[in-house]
Amino acid sequence: MQNLSLEQISAQLDSENSRDRLLALAHLREVSATEAVPLIKKVLYDSNLPVRSMAVFALGVKRTEECYSILVELLEKDEDYGVRADAAGALGYLEDVRAFEPLARAFYEDTSWLVRFSAAVALGNLKDKRAHDLLIEALDSQELVIQQAAIAALGEIGDLEAVDHVLRFASSEDWLIRQRLAEALGNMSTPKSVSALKYLEKDVHPQVSQAASISLQHLLELEKKE
Repeated sequence: MQNLSLEQISAQLDSENSRDRLLALAHLREVSATEAVPLIKKVLYDSNLPVRSMAVFALGVKRTEECYSILVELLEKDEDYGVRADAAGALGYLEDVRAFEPLARAFYEDTSWLVRFSAAVALGNLKDKRAHDLLIEALDSQELVIQQAAIAALGEIGDLEAVDHVLRFASSEDWLIRQRLAEALGNMSTPKSVSALKYLEKDVHPQVSQAASISLQHLLELEKKE
């Protein structure tokens, strides 16, 4: 991709063609956060949803002081559930612990499963142990994707107190849940985790057994270092 000047990117963001605006946002990858954020803000309320989505995501990657407050505002007030979900995801990428409260609120209060899913994933990215109770509760969700997100997030946090809670999914009918469990246990170094991973290594689904093997190897390497 040919590098464009800030002036060229800015002009392209003003194009009536949404593809031009998407390409302009892509060019911001090579631009510093302080220079990129004012340009991202130009299309934060774009009429084209993919452009908006990409702009919101970009705020999670190009970190400046104002990104946090912009993303919280979008998470709490935007009418489009897709944008709220993107904002939740971007807050996870910021890895700012202040995001715990707004993300927890979104998980409990938002009516969209997609926003709640993104909030759970983002809480995992924050690696904040305060998320324990919320994520344990999320394991009982009626939506399988929320259960998947909660298992993955508990793994990201490395929440050893959650091991007994997630192990009940070792025999889940949903192979994606079993895969998420196998991946999560790789960050939960306990004897029970090792036993469960040996069981999951024999899983009929190749992606589950492969994930279990990788996690098992990771735990054995950690043991050697200790």
